[in-house]
Amino acid sequence: MKRNKNILGFSFRILPLWGLGGLALLLSVSVNGQTLEEYLQTAAETNPRVRSAYSEFEVAMLQAPQVASLPDPTLTMSAFGTMIETRLGAQMARFSLMQMVPWFGTLQAKEDAANLRAEAAFQQYLDLRNQVFYDVKSAYAEIYALDKIIQLKKENLEILNSYRELALSGFRSGNSPMVNVVKVDIEREAAKTEIELLQDQRIPLQTRFNLLLRRSPREAIIIQDTLTFSYFNDHLENEKILEGHPTLTSLENQKRSYEIQKTIAQKEGLPMIGLGIDYSVISKRTDADPHMNGQDAVMPMVSVTLPIFRKRINAAKKEAEFMTRNVEEQKEAQKNELQNLLETTVYELNRAKKLIALYERQLESSDQANSLLISSFSNATGNFEDVLEMNQDILLLQTQKIEAIKEGFIADARLDYLFSKTEQDEP
Repeated sequence: MKRNKNILGFSFRILPLWGLGGLALLLSVSVNGQTLEEYLQTAAETNPRVRSAYSEFEVAMLQAPQVASLPDPTLTMSAFGTMIETRLGAQMARFSLMQMVPWFGTLQAKEDAANLRAEAAFQQYLDLRNQVFYDVKSAYAEIYALDKIIQLKKENLEILNSYRELALSGFRSGNSPMVNVVKVDIEREAAKTEIELLQDQRIPLQTRFNLLLRRSPREAIIIQDTLTFSYFNDHLENEKILEGHPTLTSLENQKRSYEIQKTIAQKEGLPMIGLGIDYSVISKRTDADPHMNGQDAVMPMVSVTLPIFRKRINAAKKEAEFMTRNVEEQKEAQKNELQNLLETTVYELNRAKKLIALYERQLESSDQANSLLISSFSNATGNFEDVLEMNQDILLLQTQKIEAIKEGFIADARLDYLFSKTEQDEP
């Protein structure tokens, strides 16, 4: 199920959500998802976990033709060392062909069960692919936030350089002590070290992202300038949304296959019917010439198995019943887990939206306060330490805002995973 993301700046508006009657409030920084979409497409085509899961589905697809086929016919050939005389001549050789046929509907039931298992494997592939999409988006958001914070730190270093000139100018004019210059230098050195550490931190993030796409760990990653994520209210029909999730669909198909497996066990407890033909080669008599002298003998045959040993059949039926109940419990547990994850994700989206709005207001006020403090210091009526402290507060708010955008984007990616529906596609 696709979810729309619109450009709204930092304003909010109410939009309908997927025809479910819910309301979506979209929070957007800007959007240009083309690059990220290309990364996701690459992950779907090259990620080893995704390819392995799809191979398992292809293997499961090959089971239906195997279980739905008749057993191989039996051909028996025999030659007589000592000829057995009959009225029409001596038997020289004998050929018997027998085809066993399972009870009516057995093969069709086996094929249906195999197809359901294949469909379950396909849903497992979809779920793993969607998990990889979430991993790619999460890694992408981590790199985005790190790059933005590095950019902020570099801009802040330029600001500190200008503050140093301001403090130095105040010292030369006799309006401020030299200690203000030293304080700025301390913060400048700290800022340089933080930038270096953050740049080092990017290496493992870049490696993780590239390995998800089966690329070289050091391959360059293009990160867009903005991220977008959606904000939803709490009035969602969560159970209806989650019921089509691939994990639940997979478990439902497994359950149905086990139900059919019980029917198969019952049918295998019924007789198998054998249809065949017996052909005897007869030589001509030389001592007499009876009617049909030397004519080969053809005899149709029918056989029936006698399934009198019931332990295997009873055990197979019990196994199918136990597995059906087991999958029912798994499905209930998985549904509860998805429900809990959805509630947590909606909370995280709401929290990110509120924090971004808070940081926006605080940054606006802090910028005004910062301008007043700088003006006051320039006029020799303010404290330079207040200027440095306000600058650090602004940097912290900017960093927290980026972290909130990152967390909101990751939660939105998890929402995409939770709302993913079954689809008929392949890598």
